[in-house]
Amino acid sequence: MLFLFSFYKAKIRKEHTMYTFTNQFISNDKNIEFLKAAMMGPNAMRLAEELSSHLNIDKTMRILDLGCGCGLSTILLTKKYGASVFAADLWISPTENYERFQSLGIADKAVPISVDATKGLPFAKGYFDLLFTVDAYHYFGDTAAMLPSLIPFVKKGGYIAVAIPGLNYEFEDNVPDEMQPFWNSEMARTLHSLDWWKDLWKKAEGIEMVDSREMACCREAWQEWLTAYHPIVAEDIKMMAAEDGKYFNLVQLIAKVL
Repeated sequence: MLFLFSFYKAKIRKEHTMYTFTNQFISNDKNIEFLKAAMMGPNAMRLAEELSSHLNIDKTMRILDLGCGCGLSTILLTKKYGASVFAADLWISPTENYERFQSLGIADKAVPISVDATKGLPFAKGYFDLLFTVDAYHYFGDTAAMLPSLIPFVKKGGYIAVAIPGLNYEFEDNVPDEMQPFWNSEMARTLHSLDWWKDLWKKAEGIEMVDSREMACCREAWQEWLTAYHPIVAEDIKMMAAEDGKYFNLVQLIAKVL
């Protein structure tokens, strides 16, 4: 019993320290308001902190934060690790993100850029130590062709790391009754199980899968999203009440470039 008690204490301590930056950031009321205005899905800062805890990131690294949104993951990567980050997004303008980065004092570390990943990346081959994407990859990475198109931009020995919303299992044609009012073709295309994503990534050559798991911050990251000011939150509150923790998860995938 003593061993079990010590094990669970260590587990709780590890889970608490995994989100040290995020928890400290949102301990400030001004930052909470910033977060509510910037979130575009389950709290990307919390996802980024958990994902990054499985990587060896330092200030010498050049990182592509692909699908950075309003830059919550970029903030984490620059402020916690001191890394140089190219903050790339299709939906949020580089000017808006530049102004946001200036206000946070990270404009010297974060380069905002507009990128459509489905049309190719405007970078040199082997340019990045890490391709990092949070809350975004499921929108553009659901085809067998996408991962192979990204691999060349990461140097050999570098990593591709992804954290995205997913499902506990594939719905296919059996969408649960309580989810049917919210389910649509876009969700059917983008939301998949951990096994589905693993099978897709196994088709790519030139990488080695080093980690794949369901993320520990699922419930907390989703709950934080439901406090955001984004216009779709009102409908997501209803959806998550219906889902009641039964179907959604967060999926983490990390591959090493060979």
